[in-house]
Amino acid sequence: MGIYSLLFVSSCMVLGASAFGACNKNLIPDLSYKLTGNELAFPCESTKNIYKNTGRHVPRNVIATRMQIYKDEAFIALPRYRHGVPFTLAKFSLRTRGCKATLIPYPSWPLQEEGNCEAFQNVVDLFIDGADILWVLDIGIVNTLEQPVRRCAPKIVGINLKTNLVVKIISLESFVTAESRLQYLIVDFSKEGLPFAYVADGGSGAIIVVNLDVGTGFRIVLPVAVANGENACIKDVLYIALARKPCGNILYFTYLSSPRLFSIKAEFLQKGQASGAVIDVGCKPPLGKIVILGTDNGAALFFRYKGESDIFIWNSETAFKPENFLLVQKGDYCRLATQVVAGYRKLMWAIESNFHDFVLNVAGSLGPSMAVHPLIKTCD
Repeated sequence: MGIYSLLFVSSCMVLGASAFGACNKNLIPDLSYKLTGNELAFPCESTKNIYKNTGRHVPRNVIATRMQIYKDEAFIALPRYRHGVPFTLAKFSLRTRGCKATLIPYPSWPLQEEGNCEAFQNVVDLFIDGADILWVLDIGIVNTLEQPVRRCAPKIVGINLKTNLVVKIISLESFVTAESRLQYLIVDFSKEGLPFAYVADGGSGAIIVVNLDVGTGFRIVLPVAVANGENACIKDVLYIALARKPCGNILYFTYLSSPRLFSIKAEFLQKGQASGAVIDVGCKPPLGKIVILGTDNGAALFFRYKGESDIFIWNSETAFKPENFLLVQKGDYCRLATQVVAGYRKLMWAIESNFHDFVLNVAGSLGPSMAVHPLIKTCD
């Protein structure tokens, strides 16, 4: 397991200290942040008014889904699922006092312009590598839950977190097909120190591998057995997670509707040697569609069951069986975690929302309920 830890507190202490009410029974106020579509930083008041009056800022359409942490800052993906999302990549300080955090466009306001292919169109995932580069997956298609509009080609963008400058832009246009639905991004290094990106393409049943130094790469089409789930999983979510092990990193992957979990060694991915290299890790629990949330930067994977808020951890050095799944946080009925990451104060952090309500467009006039906080092991 990695160097990061959970925050162990008494659940009754949390209940007494919660600043957010019944939906936040597991949160510690000093380390918990409420995000809303109203708390966005604009260049000036006039710009804010223009965006609001023209429908380019619709607070209820803003939702935070993915996160990375660098030092004391959280970087957030705000996908443009619907119209009215002023910027799609943001950050906020984890040193913020008070429960509400203001989201600031990152790395700048001009790089958020919809329709400008030099800017971000729809950021759906992000990943910080060991060289302090924030890699961003921009699918180029906006309003994906309304009437999708293809603004630009999909791309991976690298931003140096020390300088806040864009240092790399790699188009993914040559790697996608008409069926592609790019969903998740992981960055890894080869034994020689070369950076590689792994992109989950759930729509076409493939993992895109890109050498981030030179921009070359290839598509690895997954075996038919990987998509052996409901409706062949063609419209399903393809989850990926990278476990770091002494014997070499291993990428775990599964479709939400697939009954099984699979893996492949990273060295095989980087060389394009997928034939015969995919391992069937094991069968998921009966009726247990799992949502992979992330890792502890070691061999452990975090996950939850579809529609359930409890978060579990599995040490991938053990057999993939329910007896090896440990409950690490009891959830609440309001929000579901969409990612768990390591970060600030050497804690594991979760980003949560009522994404299920957002997708159905029943989140209410105030928009989705979103929060960022450390994982908390409660003791009832």
